[in-house]
Amino acid sequence: MNTGIRLLANLFLLSFVLTACHTAQKFAESGDYDSAIDFCVRKLQGKSKKKTEYVQGLEVAFQKAQARDLDAIDHLVAENRPENWERVNAIHRNIRDRQNKVTPLMPLQSKDGYAARFELVDIARLESESRQKAADHLYNQAKELIAKGERGDKLAARDAYYALCDLESHYYRDYKDKNELMATARNLGTSYILFEMKNQSNTVLPRQFAERLMNIGKQDLDSDWKEYFFEEKSGVQYDYKATFKVRNIDISPERVNERNYIDEKEIEDGFEYVLDAKGNVLKDSLGNDVKRPRYVRIRANVVEVYQTKAARLTGYVEIYDLSRKVLMDTRDMGTEVLFENYASTFSGDERALSRDSRLRIGNRPLPFPADEDMLVQAAERIKPNLRDELRRNRAIL
Repeated sequence: MNTGIRLLANLFLLSFVLTACHTAQKFAESGDYDSAIDFCVRKLQGKSKKKTEYVQGLEVAFQKAQARDLDAIDHLVAENRPENWERVNAIHRNIRDRQNKVTPLMPLQSKDGYAARFELVDIARLESESRQKAADHLYNQAKELIAKGERGDKLAARDAYYALCDLESHYYRDYKDKNELMATARNLGTSYILFEMKNQSNTVLPRQFAERLMNIGKQDLDSDWKEYFFEEKSGVQYDYKATFKVRNIDISPERVNERNYIDEKEIEDGFEYVLDAKGNVLKDSLGNDVKRPRYVRIRANVVEVYQTKAARLTGYVEIYDLSRKVLMDTRDMGTEVLFENYASTFSGDERALSRDSRLRIGNRPLPFPADEDMLVQAAERIKPNLRDELRRNRAIL
């Protein structure tokens, strides 16, 4: 039994070693040299007796990875394109990370005496040079884009801001006048929109109507590159004007309709004796009187009062490009506020009432809302639609 267990253990160990070697080889053959390096490093770290296959695997994978990256750098530099320095620096940082993985293992020798050789490059100097050139490229690119932004190209100004963000996050936190340029790019790239309301309905609107409508939620409209204003401020150069124009207001008369109807129902009301042909009470087989349910039809007279009043508001949103003096977009909008109330009374048998009638019994007529109150409700109701329209409108860059 013990012999069998030992045999299985030896087979498992052999299988594990073969699988490990196959994994490293698989990484290398697919060109994924860095994964092969990571695999071999994990197998060698902390081992006093290092296996030759892992030492040789690390050496070969490292040499191939270094040769591939250095060759790629030579080609990128030879193209003499400033934008290539970002890629060159990324490769330099990859080489630095790779060398940092191998250095702690050096000198590296297997338990069989095989000594691996690793040719390291002065990566600190190379990475510093490429980082400087990559930062210079992004800086110069941002200045060119800002110049376009100053001529009205907002998208170019935004690209300039993002280029400076890349410079800050990948290369240098503080670099020349980067912060000032970022502020300039942010200002040039932001669209400033003045929102206003105009009443073209020939109906006098209550003061609260405009207050509710203008309280649309600046925090919900502003985004990275859009800022809304709800009153004109001196010193702000607006790019767009968004105007909600009230076109028509229709308030219906106060209507009261009265309706009379009858609810009827047949219900069980006690019992009655079953008579035979001679008029006597019929008996069952046990001698008991035979009875059957007695049904009666009941009625309730319902008087229903239905009150209704409606306010309808229609308008449209205009998006106007102030710099080009062009109307960019027009969208119709509208809403309705409906007041309705049911009040019912009844006479007769309450048991005859339908479910709907029961719900309305006891309600009383209510005062009709004032026109002004309904218009304020209409402003509140149309506000979310207006907010959504302004947020998703593509006419505003």
